[in-house]
Amino acid sequence: MDQALSVPDPTPELLQRAAAVRRAALELGRLDNGARRRAVEAMAEALEAESEVIVAANRQDLESAEAEGLAPALAARLRLDGPKVASAVEGVRQVAQLEDPLGRRQLHTELDRGLELERITVPLGVVGVIFEARPDAVIQIASLAVRSGNGAILKGGREANASCRAIHGALRRGLAASAVGPEVLELLTSREESLALLRLDGLVDLIIPRGSNALVRFIQDHTRIPVLGHADGICHLYVDREVDGAQAVRIAVDSKTHYPAACNAIETLLVHRQAVATFLPAAIAALRAAGVELRGDAEAQAAGVPMAACDADWDTEYGDLILAVKVVSGLEEALEHIARHGSRHTDAICTSDPERAERFLASVDSAGVYHNCSTRFADGFRYGFGAEVGISTQTLPPRGPVGLEGLVTYRYRLRGHGQIAADYGSGGRPYSHRPLPL
Repeated sequence: MDQALSVPDPTPELLQRAAAVRRAALELGRLDNGARRRAVEAMAEALEAESEVIVAANRQDLESAEAEGLAPALAARLRLDGPKVASAVEGVRQVAQLEDPLGRRQLHTELDRGLELERITVPLGVVGVIFEARPDAVIQIASLAVRSGNGAILKGGREANASCRAIHGALRRGLAASAVGPEVLELLTSREESLALLRLDGLVDLIIPRGSNALVRFIQDHTRIPVLGHADGICHLYVDREVDGAQAVRIAVDSKTHYPAACNAIETLLVHRQAVATFLPAAIAALRAAGVELRGDAEAQAAGVPMAACDADWDTEYGDLILAVKVVSGLEEALEHIARHGSRHTDAICTSDPERAERFLASVDSAGVYHNCSTRFADGFRYGFGAEVGISTQTLPPRGPVGLEGLVTYRYRLRGHGQIAADYGSGGRPYSHRPLPL
């Protein structure tokens, strides 16, 4: 996104729409678990009933994107065929069955007799989500928002406008058949509206960007609303000297080729010098057979990687069938490389040595750190969250794939019988601070 763009003030019409979402969210947050669960199930039924309409709208978007020369990585994220809609509907139904995230008592303490403190989970309020391509993000985020008692204002890229409109219409028709007001889900369709969304502090409680580095950085720099997300997905796979070579090849191929446009696909393959002879030739053959363009350092080229890597390759998220390969002296150099060039998203090690595996898992400061498995598992659906609102690489929670728990906060409630603070402290009554059952 162009950093020179100015962020306009929201129009009166946008303010009214955002206020309507907030009012509907307040009502939604008061509904019980059963009502929210039934609303999400109704959303799934509506999506299933209108799947052909959604797929047809997506074909319209794909045709326009092809005519405009949309980048292959974005085109892959834009595509929404029948099986993908069916998978998304399955995710919505899984969200409906998840444990209620609201009303959980996290803390219960007696400050003094008759003065009890508790901490209870409550909805955030309204989330604003801005994403590129990925029309299925509307489905994921809407289901998680309703299940957790939140409103959502959604803005997809213009390349996905027809798809987003069709999905949004189905979701709202589903909600209309439930106890939840359809106004709880709002869709923005213009760039001006998405920019003005960044100025809706007071009406929107959290912004979640899903897209390019440029999009995320722009949003972080131009709003006072808290932002949850990640700018880069530079993921690594390190193949250690003691390794099951055939297993490591399968993991490398899956991590790169299963969905190369995803942020959890690897962009760099690090290989221990002592594993070059046993692992790298087979890996090169398998990756090239899968259509991967390989770029390597001098040692990797000597082992058969056909192209030279430049310094920029170690810091690039390709989102495509391109992989940088580097030979390292061992675990310590691999850790140093990841610390310097990684994006704290997801990194993995292939090794048969449990001590080195544990050192890797304890040393890599990423949201996901894996041993002997593909980085493609970094996904809310695969984690059992049903769906995700995004992936966060920040240190503070929530971190990694963010599901329902990322859309709730908590509130302290204190119940008393006329107590005042002046009665306690120096020379006054002591606090008991006695833990009570949750």
